[in-house]
Amino acid sequence: MIFRECRHDLEVARQRDPAARSALEVALTYPGVHAIWAYRISHWLWQRQCTFVARWWSSVARVFTSVEIHPAAVLGSGVFIDHAMGVVIGETAEVGDDVTIYQGVTLGGTSLKHGKRHPTIGSRVIIGSGAKVLGPITIGDDSRIGANAVVLKSVPPGSVVVGIPGRITTRHRSRPGGGSDGEPEHLERHLETLVERVDKLETLTEEHLARRVRGGAGGPEDFSI
Repeated sequence: MIFRECRHDLEVARQRDPAARSALEVALTYPGVHAIWAYRISHWLWQRQCTFVARWWSSVARVFTSVEIHPAAVLGSGVFIDHAMGVVIGETAEVGDDVTIYQGVTLGGTSLKHGKRHPTIGSRVIIGSGAKVLGPITIGDDSRIGANAVVLKSVPPGSVVVGIPGRITTRHRSRPGGGSDGEPEHLERHLETLVERVDKLETLTEEHLARRVRGGAGGPEDFSI
């Protein structure tokens, strides 16, 4: 079972990373794949009550891959960690099938209580670099979490979430075979909207400051906005 899953992990990495040129290259040089393989072993040990050995093995894997996956976490088939650096997946986290996780992602908890305290990620979800998904929340199937988003509430299937705190900006239609229509266009359009808003705010701020200066501001406290 473990060997079959590991072979599938290798195939998934080749499919999702256009930079991958061969199975040998992926097997030898992809720390995200190495982290998943190490997790498969530690989880197998954890299920057989070899908890100390499982934690030791996961700690060794963290040193070599910069990815920390608790042996008790549940990861589905076809999970791919791209670039790998700084990914943390907590003890009670559950990750569905065909999920893509980029660097710097945390699937963490917000409570010190025992029990379910980490998120449940649906299938075919993409989690952008630096995103934080925190607490016993659920991310619906086919959702997209934007880079650096902080998600603290559950989101329904097919959502696109961006910002701090994470907000649903749109919903997309899932195709029967996974994925969705127009995903890059959706993300690009909303990023362009955010950039336009920032530009407008900067322009208004500069105009406001210029008017205050022309009007003879008395000191630094006059520049409050």
